[in-house]
Amino acid sequence: MKQSNTESNLAHRIFPVILPVPPKDHGIKGRERVVALSRLARQALEICSEKGRFQLGKLQKDANGAPMPFDGHYWSLTHKPKYVGAVISLQKTGIDIEEVRSISSPMFKRVAGDREWQLGGSRSEMLFFRFWTAKEAVLKAEGVGMAGLSNCVVKRVQDMQHMEIFYQDKKYLVEQIYFNGHIAAVVKNRLDSQWTIQHTHVKRSEEPCSELSLPTTKSSLLPK
Repeated sequence: MKQSNTESNLAHRIFPVILPVPPKDHGIKGRERVVALSRLARQALEICSEKGRFQLGKLQKDANGAPMPFDGHYWSLTHKPKYVGAVISLQKTGIDIEEVRSISSPMFKRVAGDREWQLGGSRSEMLFFRFWTAKEAVLKAEGVGMAGLSNCVVKRVQDMQHMEIFYQDKKYLVEQIYFNGHIAAVVKNRLDSQWTIQHTHVKRSEEPCSELSLPTTKSSLLPK
């Protein structure tokens, strides 16, 4: 059976979703915090499946804690104090979010080498978190932890939204977006992307989100 044009277009897209953590959950800690953020991240994943018009399958992880594909779909989650994110793709993918903040000098040396920093022009907190989120997204796509950071290298900074990352011999194209003092990165490779960012916590039935298709809204995404 042939795919319709709509189905074909959806197969070549990813729909990263970012949701805010409700204020009532900002102060919780420990296991309660993990459960709350995981539940919210799962909600973001459900929105991804709705955007892609397919049924969300059973979510399982391997012995190393890396997400296992379902029905040929790869998935990735990220949860931070103020936001969570999710993405589903027919290719290996990963997503990460970080808040831009001050960083100590040793951390700059840890995340990238001198040649990589030169690609970005100059060292700054913004560039640090661009590199950090991009590499974290790639490591998630590879199903490895931060132990693989030394094998993850920035090869090209295309513009303020895209960069090429090599993990060993594999090349990944990472796309980034800026919002409310944060940076999010997703492995997209050759796929088109349509980001959904919900800025305030609401009930799903209301869901007043902004949908951003790159690069047509590029100017609105650049950091101020």
